[in-house]
Amino acid sequence: MATKTLSIALDRYDRHFPFYDGTANPPDGIEFDVKQVGQGTSFRDGSDRHGRMIHHNEFDISEFSMSSYLMAKGRGMPLTAIPVFPRRLFSQSQMWVHPDSGFWHPKDLIGKKVAISSFQTTLSLLAKGDLKFHYDVPWEEIHWLLTAEEKVKFETKPGVKIDYIGDREQLGYQLESGEIDAFFLPHPPHSVATGETKARHLFADSKAEEQAYYKKYGDFPIMHIVVMHQELAESMPDLGKALIKTFNDARDLAEGYYEDPNWSRLAWGRHNYEEERDAFEGDPWRNGFKENRDNIARFIKYSHDQGLIDTPYEPEELFIENTLDS
Repeated sequence: MATKTLSIALDRYDRHFPFYDGTANPPDGIEFDVKQVGQGTSFRDGSDRHGRMIHHNEFDISEFSMSSYLMAKGRGMPLTAIPVFPRRLFSQSQMWVHPDSGFWHPKDLIGKKVAISSFQTTLSLLAKGDLKFHYDVPWEEIHWLLTAEEKVKFETKPGVKIDYIGDREQLGYQLESGEIDAFFLPHPPHSVATGETKARHLFADSKAEEQAYYKKYGDFPIMHIVVMHQELAESMPDLGKALIKTFNDARDLAEGYYEDPNWSRLAWGRHNYEEERDAFEGDPWRNGFKENRDNIARFIKYSHDQGLIDTPYEPEELFIENTLDS
């Protein structure tokens, strides 16, 4: 039987290490051409995984923005997906303000200037949706400043104030100068990460906020999904289901790394692993459609509310049909 080579673009998270070291077994008859591609915004520096997939069809299979995928499906673009979610984040720890500010709750940001990546970035989508539906703070009453271009074009809702400022690396300095009041980003600017400029989480105890959120909703919010071209899925109808097993096996192999208390450079990495396992009462990284349907439906609700998709649709429409029983 001839082997078919498929390119697969992923970031190098611990759960993806098995793809890079060859311990992740591809489906029968498949060989992976694994490409480490970041999600940054620059095509020229070899990142911009999402843009290269959606606009240049550069990879057969790709880790991809959940928000941009919702928009792509809403516009009939020829992509489909499997219910595998390689990146997840809570919004609460990604909300940053200046330490000297009096901001301690999302309601304090009404009327303020808040910088984000693009309006449609999944973290931006989640944070705005959580403000409105979890904290009862209308995201429409915040002035949003964008540091990245949009992957999928859309019309802004009437009355929403959005400006493009670019260069996210300046946000730490802009926070100190008062040019912005907050930023919502999963990767703080370098000046903040190194302590050159000061920033703190919006919430006094972000972890407690996230634990309360998890207790209410029962899920760890999805950031990324795994997509492929519709043509590939149709030509290889068993591929999607087989890939779920490959990703699950890779995740389980990666989890085994933490059996070694010194695998991570974090001194208390094993302690944190055990604490997290107990806090989530199981695996927060579970793949499959059934256990993630409510999480996905909430994102569709947020996307429609923010004007990113015109009409809400059912989560089932996002996935290869024979993966819906997963």
